[in-house]
Amino acid sequence: MRTLLGIGMLLSLSIGFGSCKSKEKAASQSATQSEIGTILENMPCEDAGRSDKNYFRASSMSTSSDLQLAKEKALLLAKQRLVTLINSNTKSVTDRYVNEREIGDAAEFEQKFENLTREVADETLNNIVVTCEKSSVLPNRQYRAFIAIEVSKEDIINGFSRKVSRDDKLQLDYDKKKFEEIFNQEMEKMAEEGGY
Repeated sequence: MRTLLGIGMLLSLSIGFGSCKSKEKAASQSATQSEIGTILENMPCEDAGRSDKNYFRASSMSTSSDLQLAKEKALLLAKQRLVTLINSNTKSVTDRYVNEREIGDAAEFEQKFENLTREVADETLNNIVVTCEKSSVLPNRQYRAFIAIEVSKEDIINGFSRKVSRDDKLQLDYDKKKFEEIFNQEMEKMAEEGGY
C-alpha cells in the first residue's frame, strides 16, 4: 500500500512539474508572439543612415533564411533609398536653380539635368561607403541584416560638373558656383529636417 501511495505521489509531482514546465514554455512562446507587431524604437544602423549637410545617407533592413542574401537585400534597398534621396534633393536644387537664373529654354535644361541626375546618382553608387552593418538571428532561424551607407555631396557635385563639361549647351546655362550654393542650402535644409 505504501508503495502504491509513493508511486501515486511521484506521479502527481511529475505531472505538476511537467505542467509548470509547459506553462513556462507557453509563456516564453507567447512573449515572443506578443512581440509581433511591436514597433522597434531603435533600429540598428538607423542613426548612421541619416543624411547631414555633407553626406547623403540611407539605411535599410532585410530578412532571409540565408545571411548573405539578407545582407545583399538590405544593401540593395539602401542603395535604392539613397538614389531616391539624391534624385529628390537634386530635383529641388534644379527647380530653384532654374527659377533663380535666366535660362533660354528652361524646360530643356530641366529635362537634361534630370537625366544627368539619374546618371550621376547611378555612378555614385560605385563610391558608396558602408558606415554600419549588423546582423541577427530571429527565433524562427531567419537572419535579419541591417546596413547604412553614405556618399559624399562632393561626389555628387563633381559628378554633375563632369557631366555638364561634356555638353556644350548645358555649359552655357550652368554656373557651378550658383548651383553649388543652392545645393548646399538644400543639403542643410535636409539635415535640419532629420536627414531623410
